[in-house]
Amino acid sequence: MDKKWKKRLLLFYRGWGFSLLIAILIATSFKSAIADWNDIPSGSMKPTILIGDRIFVNKLAYDLKLPYTTLHLAQWADPVRGDIVVFFSPHDGKRMVKRVVGLPGDTIAMFKNRLFINGVAINYKPLKNEVVSQTSPAQRQNHFYFSENLSGKKHPVMFESSQPSLNSFGPVAVPKGNYFMLGDNRDNSADSRFFGFVDRKLIVGRASAVVISRDKSFFHPRWKRFFQTLM
Repeated sequence: MDKKWKKRLLLFYRGWGFSLLIAILIATSFKSAIADWNDIPSGSMKPTILIGDRIFVNKLAYDLKLPYTTLHLAQWADPVRGDIVVFFSPHDGKRMVKRVVGLPGDTIAMFKNRLFINGVAINYKPLKNEVVSQTSPAQRQNHFYFSENLSGKKHPVMFESSQPSLNSFGPVAVPKGNYFMLGDNRDNSADSRFFGFVDRKLIVGRASAVVISRDKSFFHPRWKRFFQTLM
């Protein structure tokens, strides 16, 4: 590198380059440890979260982590049943979005798509509202939609009208420090039925809202979903 370029780099650094680097470091640290958003590429959380949604992830919902790591600096809460959480898959390390169904110490079972938690059957009611209308006509013909009540947290779920092989399992006991995750699209979700329990340390934060949303098939925004709170 000649003297001319060295001089330019030095002037850049002294001028605003250092400030820019600090700003980038602060921004990336904020995204790593405090708040972030996730693009949704799959339909495993339909009808609650749709393909094309961009969701807000509160990384301070449960704890504070050292930026760029999973090291906990402080912890003030744990996920509760019904929370939608972002976590690293224990199978391949990819970030995933699922719903917390089983807590440490719980016994989880499913019989013909009906959940049983600690031996008690979960309540379901048929769902007929705007949530269902946001799915495609083909899906509405081939799926059943219900409101599922997890410890007072009501949220929509969908099941295929056929009988997939994974609509019954268990009972399984959730180990200490672990959680059992399921997608709301019960018959089209790679979740704890596939990769097992999720260690508390792998949980990134809680998904609390849809920030923006667009239909990727037709490239237009879904205005009604903007800033929608997730249940």
